Amino acid sequence: MKIILFILKKLPEELAHSLALSGLNILYKLKILPLFINKIEHEEFIFLGMSFKNKLGTAAGLDKNGDYINSLGSLGFGFLEVGTVTPLPQSGNEKPRLFRIFDEKAIINRMGFNNKGVDHLVNNLNNINYDGVIGVNIGANKASEGQGRIDDYLFCFKKVYKLADYIVINISSPNTPSLRELHNEDNLSELLRQIATLSRELKNTKPIFLKVSPDESDTAIERIVNEVKRFNFSGLISTNTTVDKKLLKNSKYHNYDGGLSGVPLFIKSNDTIKKIRSVDKKLPLIGVGGVISKKDFSNKLDCGANLVQIYTGFIIKGPSIVSEILEK
Repeated sequence: MKIILFILKKLPEELAHSLALSGLNILYKLKILPLFINKIEHEEFIFLGMSFKNKLGTAAGLDKNGDYINSLGSLGFGFLEVGTVTPLPQSGNEKPRLFRIFDEKAIINRMGFNNKGVDHLVNNLNNINYDGVIGVNIGANKASEGQGRIDDYLFCFKKVYKLADYIVINISSPNTPSLRELHNEDNLSELLRQIATLSRELKNTKPIFLKVSPDESDTAIERIVNEVKRFNFSGLISTNTTVDKKLLKNSKYHNYDGGLSGVPLFIKSNDTIKKIRSVDKKLPLIGVGGVISKKDFSNKLDCGANLVQIYTGFIIKGPSIVSEILEK
């Protein structure tokens, strides 16, 4: 596995990502993937009515289209989150748009919600063997504006709510123009109001999370928490990537567009979790940002997260990170 990781690190970023996940799929279909991973003992627990095998999951972005659910699920994760998915397929931003910074255990991405569209994901969700918890992260197409952007969330919600165990409203990607403006008071209230109304009309009982940016002020975080509670959303995912590239030691990347994830985000994402917990100590909270070790995983829980997700850590370390974090 170390040799494979070494080779993947030498390949262009998106090619390496595709090959790595395709390789996992092949090993899974050949029924030999267990030979390459350590068996993990599960301790199931109930959270928001969902039964989890453990508290470690994948963050959105790792499997945007749900093409790798079965193979990723076999690695020992307690849950998977797929997406971000939009109503229509879109190619995303121009390449290059993904940059691995191995010496700082970080990634900059400006992918731009590239995905195959919600119908492709729905088809995959209807044809999986994975029996764990699956969250679906939904967003808006780049060309949509105003009410059309809200309509995109509503469209995706209706498509996935019966198939997902929980749903995530992603308003915090820095790579879709003006998307983060949905954090603003009037925009956020209207978006949450319309989603909450639709959820009631559909008699949806699945948890709904809002994924937030780590770049919001304390005042904004307090307002977001209160709005989430006001519209009876289940909780928050904290956080998405940061636009603050000054967190990187290498100044070469300071002017790169896109969102920064990995180790440099760890403290900032934890600080956002702490801000949320200072406002509400019991609001369900999924923590993500900079987890690449068992210590980081435990730290995220200690800050107040109920569950933890990884993305960059998986890219940097490969599948072994799952057993590294979860083994007692």
